[in-house]
Amino acid sequence: MVISLENKLVMYLHGGSGNHGCEAIVNSTCHMLGELPKLLVTNSEKEDRYYSLAGLCEILQERKIDEHFLAHVWYYAWRALFHDPESFMRYRFREVLGKNLAPLYLSVGGDMYCYEISRKEAILANRTFHKAGAKTVLWGCSLEPELLKEPEVVEDMKRYTLITPRESITMQALLDAGITQNVKYYPDPAFSLKPEETPLPGNFRKGKTIGINISPMILHYEKESGIALQNYRKLVEHILQTSDNCVALIPHVVWKNNDDRKTLDELYRGYEENERVMLFSDKNCGQLKYVISGCRAFIGARTHATIAAYSSLVPTLVVGYSVKALGIARDLFGNEENYVLPVQTLQDADALIRAYEWMMREEEAIRARLREIMPEYCAKAAQAGDEIRKLWKQVTM
Repeated sequence: MVISLENKLVMYLHGGSGNHGCEAIVNSTCHMLGELPKLLVTNSEKEDRYYSLAGLCEILQERKIDEHFLAHVWYYAWRALFHDPESFMRYRFREVLGKNLAPLYLSVGGDMYCYEISRKEAILANRTFHKAGAKTVLWGCSLEPELLKEPEVVEDMKRYTLITPRESITMQALLDAGITQNVKYYPDPAFSLKPEETPLPGNFRKGKTIGINISPMILHYEKESGIALQNYRKLVEHILQTSDNCVALIPHVVWKNNDDRKTLDELYRGYEENERVMLFSDKNCGQLKYVISGCRAFIGARTHATIAAYSSLVPTLVVGYSVKALGIARDLFGNEENYVLPVQTLQDADALIRAYEWMMREEEAIRARLREIMPEYCAKAAQAGDEIRKLWKQVTM
């Protein structure tokens, strides 16, 4: 397939819209860069067309080497024989490499560097594009400070033409590592995502419903097996027994091997006949934001589910495991204490109840703080588009 990349901005390392955080990043990026011609290279064209991205940008399915036996054998042998690890990336992104280079490439997988397997992938992809002569941007990213003590990662960061860290912990870590010339801080693009109205169930009471999100990801970080789900179960029961609030269980990622619905189904078990507890089905990122915006408070594990809540002025408790949660909470409230409950620290089954009770005692103060800071904060997120426009002019002149 031959496509013209002339004057086209290419977004890559997008895992697909079944992760509605990935979808939210691309959706909001497309809106903030409305006039620029955009091409999304995706791991799942089917997902992106099904949810909200069709019509916002061109969509191109990246090549999957594991689905083509002969190509897999050939490239594996080539890589082993010539010590050429980038060969897989050249195959994967074949349509957007070579002589037909685009002016600018945005790596939109904001947390790729947070996980070992995807970090190697991100480094390899950036090196491949850099060797081809492409100019790359690391867009809305988070990095653990310890990671920036690794020479390979520091070297990789210097290849990017621009890096936009989405929270101050990553920003400071980059500066401390001597990466200063190509770094500019902007909040996560998804803070500027627009909600999309969607029908709500009759038992959803706006302003009287507590939204809850749990992901299978956090279960990998708990120190005691089963403690996270036990905390969530006790929290649901606590809400029902001590208030007249309803509970909405809201998935934000529905990938086959990383599906919030599986964990939420476990949490929902036993409440199927309880009208105060509802389990939401899958929706696109804007619709999920609309649902979350109607909640009185939100407890979430997925970063972009909590971003949807914060930006909708909903008091939010994050059950986090990485720098993403800590950095965003610190930027919004001055510190992360009480706003983030690291799953690694869970030691007893009532820890989430205690954190929830603190949030509800401070509910009005938290909402007032969000009301004060969020307009400027969301506007700052959208201003990242101006940074890309400036860079676009430089590379296309």
